[in-house]
Amino acid sequence: MKLEQNDKQLLFSETTIPDIFFAEHLSEIPGDYLKIYLYLIFLSKYHKDVKLNDLSKKLNIPLKTINDGTKFLEEHGLLTKKTTGYIIVDLQEATLHNLYTPNLSLSKEKVQQTAKNKSKSKAIDHINNMYFQGIMGPSWYNDIDLWFSKYGFDEQVMIALFDYCYKRSALHRNYVQKVAEAWASNKVKTWNDLDVYYQQQESLNKIKKTIAKKLGKYNGLTQYEEAYIENWVTNFGYDMNVIELALKRTVFKQNPTFEYINRIITDWHERGLKTPDQVNAFLEQRKKQEKDLKALKTSVKKTNYEQRKYDNLDFLYANSNINTDNKEA
Repeated sequence: MKLEQNDKQLLFSETTIPDIFFAEHLSEIPGDYLKIYLYLIFLSKYHKDVKLNDLSKKLNIPLKTINDGTKFLEEHGLLTKKTTGYIIVDLQEATLHNLYTPNLSLSKEKVQQTAKNKSKSKAIDHINNMYFQGIMGPSWYNDIDLWFSKYGFDEQVMIALFDYCYKRSALHRNYVQKVAEAWASNKVKTWNDLDVYYQQQESLNKIKKTIAKKLGKYNGLTQYEEAYIENWVTNFGYDMNVIELALKRTVFKQNPTFEYINRIITDWHERGLKTPDQVNAFLEQRKKQEKDLKALKTSVKKTNYEQRKYDNLDFLYANSNINTDNKEA
């Protein structure tokens, strides 16, 4: 990357970072990637080639992390890759361009002017003052307005969204977007909807902990195992009473897996079994069928044995007649 020489000596030189970086990007950048970005800004003032391998040695960061970091900075609009290296993106210019792109983004004033009612503007101001200390980045206004429109959240739900992410120290755009999508997929629009969703999540978490304890998974469940449980509870509508019946089916199986349990529960769901009584009735019926089938097989086996015995007697009798005829002859 070719860089221009700064006229000032290093001792008297300074590196400036626009405030928009702190408002819009800082919370999203992992520690090592932040070190890479800041050092690139510093180096961008000096006329020389900068190699990623040199960055790795200078910053004491593995070369793979350097490569991953530069890719991350590219994807988040902080670096632009050229054939000869990288260019530091002018964040002020980029933000200004995004804010005033027609029909794609809106300024704070525009959001407040086009909000359907004053309570929406008050919610935006509350989010700004409560979670951004009054200096929320301009692009957040665009996102909030988009989420109001896209997901149909009311003002209380929008505030709750930021409160949820803030309390988890994850107040960055990608995480907030992910939570918003999760709420929307569960048909959350009003505060009452959110309250019901919270209760469902609390119940789901209790079921997960109970299953983990019963199966001896004291280190917790994997992401895939949790996905199975969420499907049983959310999509199949089963509670712990039904799920426990499936867990009991693993007692006599060596090293049962979640796939095995899932096959049992999925079979019940496909058969339309919804309650413990229905499941127990089905199991009893199948047990009786298996018993009847076993008895039938035993009966058939016995009949076949008797038939073979009878056939053998006929054969011996036939041989006896042959022998008698031979003697008479």
